Amino acid sequence: MELHKLDDTLTVAPQISVADVAEAARAGFRTLVSNRPDGEGADQPATDAIAEAAREQGLEWIYLPVQSGNVTDEDVERFAPLLEQADKPILAFCRTGTRCSTLWALSRARRDNIDQLLNTARSAGYDLEAQRERMASLASRRDA
Repeated sequence: MELHKLDDTLTVAPQISVADVAEAARAGFRTLVSNRPDGEGADQPATDAIAEAAREQGLEWIYLPVQSGNVTDEDVERFAPLLEQADKPILAFCRTGTRCSTLWALSRARRDNIDQLLNTARSAGYDLEAQRERMASLASRRDA
C-alpha cells in the first residue's frame, strides 16, 4: 500500500485492495474514506468489499465518490466536515490519490496558507498548482 501523508490527520493513497484494509488498521488508521466511484475502472475492487473489510477491522467507513477530474464545490463541502468530525487518523483513497489531495487542499484553503498547502501536496507527490486560483478564491471568502 502506497501512503502519502498530508498532515497529522489525513493520509491519502492510490486505490487500495481489500487486503490493504487490515494493513491500514494495523497502521493505526481509524477512518477509511473512498473518493472513488464504484465501477470507475475494470481493475478496481468492489467498494462494498472494501467497506465490509473496513467494518470488520473496526474502521469507520465513509463513501464519498467524486468524479475524476471534476471536484465540485459540493464535493468540497461534503469532504471538509469529515476532516474535523471523523475518527483520526484518516486514510482516503481514489485511483491515484489526486482527488483526495485536491479535496484536502480546497477544504483547507479558507484557513491555511495556500503556498504551504501546495508545497505539502507536492512533497507528498501531488502537483495541485492548477488549483491555486480556485484555492485563492476560497481563501478570499475566509470571513464569509
